[in-house]
Amino acid sequence: MNPTLYNSPALILVTLLIKLGVIASLASIIARFGQFRRLLFEEQRSPRQKLVFAAFLGVPFMLGVLTRLLARYQGIDLSLEMTVVSGLLGGTIVGLVVGTMVSLPAVLIGHEILATPVAVLCAVAAGSARWVCPDKEEVWKFSPFIDLSLYRSIKRRFQHPAMDWQVLFFLICVILEIARMTFGHMAHGRLFYLDAPQWWGKALIVLGTAIGVGLPVRIWNNTRIERKLEEQERLLMQARVDALISQINPHFLFNTLNTVSSLVRFDPDTARKVVLKLSNILRRRLKTQDIEVVRFGKDKLQIRKEIDPGTLDLIVPSMILQPLVENAIRHGIGPKIEGGTITLRSRRQNGRLAVEVIDDGMGFPDNRPPESFDSGIGIRNVRERLKALYGQEFSFAIDSAPGKGTAIRLEIPEVAITEKAAPVETAGIER
Repeated sequence: MNPTLYNSPALILVTLLIKLGVIASLASIIARFGQFRRLLFEEQRSPRQKLVFAAFLGVPFMLGVLTRLLARYQGIDLSLEMTVVSGLLGGTIVGLVVGTMVSLPAVLIGHEILATPVAVLCAVAAGSARWVCPDKEEVWKFSPFIDLSLYRSIKRRFQHPAMDWQVLFFLICVILEIARMTFGHMAHGRLFYLDAPQWWGKALIVLGTAIGVGLPVRIWNNTRIERKLEEQERLLMQARVDALISQINPHFLFNTLNTVSSLVRFDPDTARKVVLKLSNILRRRLKTQDIEVVRFGKDKLQIRKEIDPGTLDLIVPSMILQPLVENAIRHGIGPKIEGGTITLRSRRQNGRLAVEVIDDGMGFPDNRPPESFDSGIGIRNVRERLKALYGQEFSFAIDSAPGKGTAIRLEIPEVAITEKAAPVETAGIER
């Protein structure tokens, strides 16, 4: 097949713009596949992963070559660009597989017998460039905005002489396209290539090839960055939750160990039981009401449970109820000589799980501002953990009256509970 000579500047520009539009569209479509996005993060891929990666890159652009042969429109053939991209991103093996795939229709249907050798040359050149590059992140910095990146790179290297990988990748694209033009001109129809009689036309074609290589790299790099940000956000949220739990645990342990130290002198058997219960709590992350009953005595502290049977299979984040119960005992029931009762209540309403911790203790003074309710580490950390896990999809309210007690009510989405809350504790308080 003889090359098409583009004598009109407008025709050259239109053809190149169509090429760039096709490669950008296909790159964006490929990036929607979750498996492909995961493969982008694998710098060291297994043989199977390399084949899957090559299939994602080779199949769509092989169809482009086939369309060029059947529709006889040269602007949709992106075989060289994608072979170079495959070599840069996946290495020589991936480049060879993709190059063979995209050249297959040209050899079998178009009888362009040089298509496969040129594809091998492109794959080896791009794969070798990736192999010698010490920092693989340099590959992902290759930009389609060649003029700006080259200007900055050359200026920077004049100030700090060193190997510039962006210039090398650009030169590889230029040299390979010029080589294809040369081989195609000598082969007389045995290799597809674009050409123009004017030097500036040839220059535009070469530049279009370099941009065609850089464009999918930039699109997929944005996908990598988005996925990295999502992963960093997940890790940050987990770190926040872990930090909050680490703050709550010493708060709980301090009070419990004080209880043990006071019991050791006059009731060592009870102290031993408390230690055993504490070990079970730390192992299974249960609540502390049994320990506190021992501490205050069954006559002084009563635990009442009003648990809707429909909530027994629901779960809430771990270490949420524990500080609420602990605060109710310490600040509500503890100061009362006659003791009191703590009520644990759960129910389902409007697709949400509602949990209440209610005590009939001392309550907050009238002159205490509402914002001071969050001043304690327990309440503050519970709010922050719920916010970290559920965003704005939760409610947390405190209602207190002096001498009458305090009620804390929280609601979390019933659907989101099993998706976000891990580790968890049963909404039924005890199983």
